[in-house]
Amino acid sequence: MHASLDAQDADWEAVLALDGADPALLPATLAADPRVRVLGLPRAVGAACARNLAVNLARGKALTWADDDDVIPRFSLSSRLHHLNNTGLGWVAGYSADLHDDGSLHLWRCPVPPGRHEPGAVWAYWPTPRHTIPIGPTTIMARTHLWSAIGGMGGLVQGEDYCALKVTHLAAGELLPQVVYHYRKHARQLTKQADYDELENAARLFAWRSGNDLAGVLGPRPRTGLRDV
Repeated sequence: MHASLDAQDADWEAVLALDGADPALLPATLAADPRVRVLGLPRAVGAACARNLAVNLARGKALTWADDDDVIPRFSLSSRLHHLNNTGLGWVAGYSADLHDDGSLHLWRCPVPPGRHEPGAVWAYWPTPRHTIPIGPTTIMARTHLWSAIGGMGGLVQGEDYCALKVTHLAAGELLPQVVYHYRKHARQLTKQADYDELENAARLFAWRSGNDLAGVLGPRPRTGLRDV
């Protein structure tokens, strides 16, 4: 991930949350990069909590997040940031592609069509917890205060990224018809572990119900999402 960030054509700052890991184990290139701010946690707290605590250190007005074993294409940050800056939207997302060990890419085209979407509209493309999630959560770049407003990643032990989809309730956004994230497929990833499926349905159900309940609390939204940001 650090190598792909280094290749970006936009300025960036990364907050690296060490979930109980020893900071002394950081690769030298990471430790020496002034654009990388390291959050060392005294013990493992899980991905959701680690990400949320990392947001405390974020200084940018726009924020996205990624797993350390994935990569992003060169124009990933600049294309999304350009749309945020020039449209006043609250979030911008894109497609993701599975990156396999042989270097091949397989496009994951999410159910949501490209284009602008009003607050709450994305959730209509996730009718039940069993259906495919509407947008790849790691493809979403949103204004930092919106991430805080939804409570970040929630507190799930896994599947915390499903909760990130709630940011689409708070402001209008746009899905770009381009790949902005490469999800690396390999044997050691979390989703390949033997006990992963035991909690998957519960995590999806919680995130889905949370999003539905948030929609109910917010009620009908005006079609002027730009003024909400």
